[in-house]
Amino acid sequence: MAAPGECFSVGSQVSCRTCQEQRLQGEVVAFDYPSKMLALKCPSSSGKPNHADILLVNLQYVSEVEIINDRTETPPPLASLNVSKLANKARMEKEEKLSQAYAISAGVSLEGQQLFQTIHKTIKDCKWQEKNIVVMEEVVIAPPYQVENCKGKEGSALGHVRKIVEKHFRDVESQKVMQRSQAQQTQKESALSS
Repeated sequence: MAAPGECFSVGSQVSCRTCQEQRLQGEVVAFDYPSKMLALKCPSSSGKPNHADILLVNLQYVSEVEIINDRTETPPPLASLNVSKLANKARMEKEEKLSQAYAISAGVSLEGQQLFQTIHKTIKDCKWQEKNIVVMEEVVIAPPYQVENCKGKEGSALGHVRKIVEKHFRDVESQKVMQRSQAQQTQKESALSS
């Protein structure tokens, strides 16, 4: 049985009984003494190998804690982070947010912003040039951002962008139809229940 003021070593195996009589058992991955929060690594509830559940346990709501196996040696070092990859991801996300902010400040319509996002999911090389969407420096899409507004040198890039624009507006239209259908169904149901 662990004493109330005990610290838990990373790597130790502990078993806890919560105030709801639930039994939790796992490996200590972190413990914060001031807040009495314990992080346990437990077998995956999905049953997938090489996966684990991390449970955060507030020891103020635990009636019993038992140290099954106390780890006294130094825990293994933390995995190193790929700092350049993280910095690159942060830079890309910042550029994306700045692009969105530019589009809003330039007065681009909501439809244009949504189309830009759809294209950007498939082709990262797209940017705003005033109110125009420029894709791969080859295709320019001007307001109102329809297929016929796609201009550029005839070829695979222009054809590919036109297909993306067509599909985007088909998806938007089918979504509108579905929303109208759901609204009509809700109106019918509320009329019947009245």
